[in-house]
Amino acid sequence: MGLTLFAACYILSTVPNTTSAKKALRKSLKRRTHNIQRKALLKDSVKRHRKLLEGGKIKDARALLPQAYKIIDKLAKVHTITKNKARRLKSQLAKRSNSKGE
Repeated sequence: MGLTLFAACYILSTVPNTTSAKKALRKSLKRRTHNIQRKALLKDSVKRHRKLLEGGKIKDARALLPQAYKIIDKLAKVHTITKNKARRLKSQLAKRSNSKGE
């Protein structure tokens, strides 16, 4: 994924002077794009789960839970989201799927 418009404007407005600052900027932009991709993956997973529950496909939603948990745990592991947010998301997903099944 290339640079976003915001990132490109940021680079042009504040040009780093030292080589270490240039490298730090490169690293932060790369990390930013990875984090955006990872968060989009998380949102898609949660949205898919929610739509399945709304559509009444409870068994399919429950089958999707381990996959959603895996994504959430990975994001918490690489510090894209905090551990507490990961726990909260997993709890909410389980709660929703259990309440719809009863």
